[in-house]
Amino acid sequence: MEHVDEKSWEAFGRYKAGLLTILPIILVALCLFSLDSLPASPQKQDCLTPDSTLRVTTTVVNVYAIVRDHKGRIVSDLSNDDFELREESELQPIRYFSRETSTPLSLGMVIDTSRSQEGVLAAEKEEAKEFVREVLSSKDQAFLSRFDLDVELLQDFTSDFASFSRAIDNLEINYAERPLLTDPSSGASAGGSHLYDAVFLASNELMKSQVGRKVLVLVTDGEDQGSKVSASSALAAAEKADVIIYCVAASDPEFYELRGMPFKGDSALRRISERTGGRLIRVNGRQNTAAAFGEIAKELRTEYFLGYSPTNLRHDGSFRKVRVRVTHGNYRVQTRHGYYSPKE
Repeated sequence: MEHVDEKSWEAFGRYKAGLLTILPIILVALCLFSLDSLPASPQKQDCLTPDSTLRVTTTVVNVYAIVRDHKGRIVSDLSNDDFELREESELQPIRYFSRETSTPLSLGMVIDTSRSQEGVLAAEKEEAKEFVREVLSSKDQAFLSRFDLDVELLQDFTSDFASFSRAIDNLEINYAERPLLTDPSSGASAGGSHLYDAVFLASNELMKSQVGRKVLVLVTDGEDQGSKVSASSALAAAEKADVIIYCVAASDPEFYELRGMPFKGDSALRRISERTGGRLIRVNGRQNTAAAFGEIAKELRTEYFLGYSPTNLRHDGSFRKVRVRVTHGNYRVQTRHGYYSPKE
């Protein structure tokens, strides 16, 4: 091997150190030149950096169902394998299932205090309190609102039955100076029963942010006068909030008969309740009112819970029809008709 003296090694070391110093500068210059020479990209592409977070969103649709046999009796002993669930005709695997669900309940009581209810409100108040006492547990919560010429929240969500009961006791008929219903003989404008506004506000402002089971109980004759939103807008708000609506339809026939006015509240109540998975129960008299609340309480205790992740992964805000059936026997399934997918 050729001998290298000590001075040559020192010179090589100085050369190497200088090269290491200027090499990063050369590399950076080459990179900038290369990037400037590339054509502009037609589409922005996202990439992961050390600080990036990979987000995976999975949608789970919750469906609550009541099953009855051919005699109308509630059936509570079915299993996951007994059900078939489809979204827009596509079969969906049921990933979560339970019977007699214990999911926390968010309950809303919305009571009509317009003048047409003056003959039935006293009974409604007492039976509504008994109903809430029966269904509300320590993990549940309820709110109370009333509607007539306006919509008013009397008690926000609470688990304290005493507070809720006091709010119900304070309900009273709004005896406004102007007529609450249109008088066909004079053509006077009314506007004293804002039912659709009440449903919209309860769904959009109170229920939408809640999780778990969400049930709205409407106590009204079903007549709407003066709402700012339409029946379809109120229904859409309830469906977007995943609210189940039960309607206790209590009316005073004498009120309408004396004024020569037709009663047509049932059709709107039936549509809004059936579409959301609840139902309409018509009552007259205190005994029937108690029975109606008893039926709702029983259904809330015997709901089946079916959860699935849709095979349609698009988050386009569209309404998607849902159909649940029992694969054998003669059964009728009561559940919501569909849901709105999340929107990006």
